[in-house]
Amino acid sequence: MPQSPARTQSTRRLFNIARIPCAHPGCQRLFKNKGALTQHKRAAHQHSFRMPQGRPTAVEEVPDRDAPPSDVGNNRTQNHFIRDYHIELDGRICDEDGNFIDPGAPPPPFTTRRHDDWTPYRSRLEFETAEFLFTKTQMSAGHIDELLHLWGVSLAVHGDDPPFADHVDLHNTIDQTPVGDVPWNRFTINYTGDRDGTDAPWMDGDYEIFYRDPHNVVRNMISTPDFKDTIDYAPYREWEKRPDGTHKRRWRDFMSGDWAWDQADQIAEDPLTHGAAFVPVILGSDKTTVSVATGQNDYHPLYLSIGNVHNSTRRAHRNAVAVVGFLAIPKTAKEYSSDSRYRKFKKQLLHTSLSRILNTLKPAMTTPEVTRCADGHYRRVIYGLGPYIADYEEQVVLAGIVREWCAKCIAHPSDLEHGGELRTRELVDALVEEVDFGTLWDEWGIIGEIVPFTNDFPRADIHELLAPDLLHQVIKGTFKDHLVSWVEQYLEQTHGGRLAKRILDDIDRRIAAAPYFTGLRRFYQGRGFLQWTGDDSKALMKVYLPAIEGYVPPDMVRALRAFLEFCYIARHDIITDDTLKDLENALQRFHKYREIFITSGVRSDFSLPRQHALHHYCMLIRMFGAPNGLCSSITESKHIKAVKEPWRRSNRYNALGQMLLTNQRLDKIAASRADFTARGMLDGPCAISYAKYFERKRARTVSALATELNVPNFPLLLRLFLYDQLYADDTHSAADVPLRNCPSYTGRIDVFNSAVSTFFAPSDASGISGMRREHIRAAPRWRQDSGRYDCVFVNTDNTTDGINEMDIARVLCFFSFPYKKTTYPCALVHWFKVIGTRPDQDTGMWMVRPSFDEEGAREISIIHIDSIFRAAHLLPIFGDQSVPKDITYHNSLDAYRGFYVNKFADHHAFEIAS
Repeated sequence: MPQSPARTQSTRRLFNIARIPCAHPGCQRLFKNKGALTQHKRAAHQHSFRMPQGRPTAVEEVPDRDAPPSDVGNNRTQNHFIRDYHIELDGRICDEDGNFIDPGAPPPPFTTRRHDDWTPYRSRLEFETAEFLFTKTQMSAGHIDELLHLWGVSLAVHGDDPPFADHVDLHNTIDQTPVGDVPWNRFTINYTGDRDGTDAPWMDGDYEIFYRDPHNVVRNMISTPDFKDTIDYAPYREWEKRPDGTHKRRWRDFMSGDWAWDQADQIAEDPLTHGAAFVPVILGSDKTTVSVATGQNDYHPLYLSIGNVHNSTRRAHRNAVAVVGFLAIPKTAKEYSSDSRYRKFKKQLLHTSLSRILNTLKPAMTTPEVTRCADGHYRRVIYGLGPYIADYEEQVVLAGIVREWCAKCIAHPSDLEHGGELRTRELVDALVEEVDFGTLWDEWGIIGEIVPFTNDFPRADIHELLAPDLLHQVIKGTFKDHLVSWVEQYLEQTHGGRLAKRILDDIDRRIAAAPYFTGLRRFYQGRGFLQWTGDDSKALMKVYLPAIEGYVPPDMVRALRAFLEFCYIARHDIITDDTLKDLENALQRFHKYREIFITSGVRSDFSLPRQHALHHYCMLIRMFGAPNGLCSSITESKHIKAVKEPWRRSNRYNALGQMLLTNQRLDKIAASRADFTARGMLDGPCAISYAKYFERKRARTVSALATELNVPNFPLLLRLFLYDQLYADDTHSAADVPLRNCPSYTGRIDVFNSAVSTFFAPSDASGISGMRREHIRAAPRWRQDSGRYDCVFVNTDNTTDGINEMDIARVLCFFSFPYKKTTYPCALVHWFKVIGTRPDQDTGMWMVRPSFDEEGAREISIIHIDSIFRAAHLLPIFGDQSVPKDITYHNSLDAYRGFYVNKFADHHAFEIAS
C-alpha cells in the first residue's frame, strides 16, 4: 500500500525521542552498560532466498471468497471439512539458512542440552519451588526467607539444605534463566511544536516510555514449543460439507479470516516472499488503575500477541499475550487541560510511541527472515500489523477521530443508525490533503493533525485494524450502560419514583432468588451495586431477562432477548454462514423491538457509537474470525498478571521499575517451564495426589438411604434400574415386566455429594482443547447452610438434536453400588415436564414444571450417571407477582411451579437449549 508523504510520522512529528538511562530504583539491573538503553538492532539478512520452483508467480483470482474450494490448489480434507490454504504464503519449512526442505523432514532438536539439565536450577524440585513461590503464591521476600529458614532447620539434622538460601538466592537464580529473556528499555519524548507564547509545564516535560523489543518478543512467542499444536502458519479458508452436498464457510481462529488471506495476497506480489509464513502482530492497550490511593495509580500497558495462535490459546492465559510496553500518561494542571494543543499532543504522543516501539518489526514486514517455530522447524517469516484491541475511548485516539463518531465508518453522529461508508487510510489521507481542518472536524469527524502510527508501516490501515470488542461494545456498553439503565428510566417514568423503587427492589429480589448454578456469580442484593466490572455485567446478563418480565412491556423483553441472543451468537467459537444469518436476524429483531424505548419516551434516538458498532460485526467476523479471540477481556485479564499483581508486590515507591522486573522474571519462569516440558522433563507428578472419598457420614445401606432421603419406594426404584441395566433392550424395559422379575439389591451403598461432568464447550472458559469440567452438587448441606440439589440435562432421545433430545431433572442424590462385580454410578432424580411445544415467545426460553403423578407424589427415577449430559440452570417464572421475602436462592426451586430453562446460563447452554 503506497504511503502519502504528507501523512507519515517522520514528516509530521512534533516530538524529539531521546534514549536515556533508567532512573527507577530496582530497574537498573534491567539495562546493560550501567543503565544505558540496550539497543537491539536487527542484523542484516544474509540468506540468499531462491525463487520456489513449480509455483505460480501470481495470485489466483477468487470470484467468491465464500465459495467452496476447487479440486486444485493447496487443499486439505479432514473428515467432513475442507481447508484451503493460501497457495503462496503457505508456511513451508526450511533449514536455518532459509533453503526449503522436504515437507516430511523431521525438525532439528530444539536444544543440545541434556534431559537432566535444569539450568539455572539444580533439579526439578528447585524449579517447581521457584515457580510455586514466585508465580503461584507470589510470596513476599520476607515470607520466603522465613519459609526457607524453617525448611533449612528441618533439613539440618539430615545434613541437607533447602533449594534456596533466601529470596535473594531465589531471584538471582531466576534472573540467570537462559531462555525467554527480553530486557526492558526506555526512551523519552518531548514536545517540539508551536508554543505561540505559551509556557505551559506540559510543553517542557519529558515523557518516558518503557518497552521490550517486540521483534524478540514475537520470535520467542512463535517458537514456544507449548504452542506447537495450536498454531497456524498460513492463512486458510474452511468449509463444512453438508449432507446435501453443499458447503458452508466456517470462521474460527484468526487465520481463517479474509483479512489474513488478503494480506497474503498483497505480500505474494513479491515472488521472493513465496513459501513464507505470515505472522500478524496483534496489539492491545487500555489504561488501568491499580489503587484508589494517592500517588501514581494508573498505568497504560501495551500488549502483543500473534494471530497464528488459536483463539483458545490466546484466551487461556498461556503466555500467548505479552506486555511489551508501558505508555506515557501526560498530565497537566486544570488551567491547561482544555488547551486544544495539549489534547492533540496526548493523542499524537500515543501514535509516536507506538511507531517507535514497533520499529524493529518493520524490516521483516517486507523481507522474510528465518525463524524457529513452535514445531521445531525453521520457516521464512514475514510480519504485518494485525488487529488492535481497544475500547471505544482508545479507538477514538487510535483512529484520530472526534468523539461520538464511529472509528470504522463515516456515519454522522446524529444518524449512526443507518451506517456509512467505511473509513480507509486512502480516504482520510485524501481528505487531509484537500479539506481544511475545521471542515474535517465538523463534517468528517477527522482530527487532521493526528497521524496514525500505522502510516509508518506497510499494508497497515488503523481503521481496518480496529477489532470488534465484545466486552466494551456489547456487554458493558449496550447491555449495562444502555439497556439496563433504560429499563430503570422506563420504570421511573411510568410509575413515578417511589413505586419504581419498589419495583426495582423486587427485581433485585428476583435476581437474588436465582437458584444455584456452578460458575454463576451470586447477586445477594440484586444488581444495585456501585462499581460494575465486566464479570458483573456478564453474570447479570444470565439472570436479568426473567427478572424484568411482568414489569416492562413485552417488546422491551423481546428487545433484551434479541440483544442477548446477538451477544451469545457472536461469542460462538465457530461461526458459519448460518451463524452469520442468525446474528443478522438477532440484530434486526433488536432494532425492531428497541423502538419501544422511543415510543415510551425513554430515548429520542439510538445514535450511540457502541450500539452502532454492532452493524460492523458480520463484516469483522469475516475479516478476523470469531470475535472471542480479539475481545478486550483478554487484555483486561492480562492487567491482573502484568500490572495489578506486580504493583501489589512492589513497595509502592517508584513502583514501575519493580513491576517491570517482576514481569521479566515471570516470563523467564514461563519460558523455563515451556523448555523443560518440550524436553519431557516435567512428565508425571512431582508428588502423590489423593483421590476423594465417598461421604462416610451418610447412609450406607439401601434402607438407610431410603429413610434419609424420605423416599420409601427407593428399593423398588433400584430394582427397576437394575433390570433396565441388565436386561432392557430397544423394545422392553422394567415398565413392561412384573416386579418379581426385577433383580433385588440390599447391600452396601456409597453416597457422594457431587459429580463432575466433562464436556466440549469451546465458547466458554475452558482448556485449549475446549473441554470443560463442571461440578454438579446434591448435598444436604452446602457451605454450612441449606442443602443444594442441582438440575441437569439428561440424554433420553438420540434421534433429535439440542434440547429435544434431553429431559430436565433435579438430582436428589448421587450414589454407587456393586452388583455382580460391576459398580453402577447412579443418580436419584426428580423429573420436570416441558410446558408447551416451543420456547416462550418473549424470552425465547423453554419452560418446564416439576412432574408429579396422579396422587401428587414426585415423579422420581434412578438413572445411570452416564446419561447426565451436564448441569442445567432453571429460573423461576415470576409473572407479575412479587417475590415473597422468605424466598431465596436456597429454596426457589421448591417454591415455584414453573421455570425457564436458562439458555443464557453460559454459551454452551445457549447452544443446546435454544
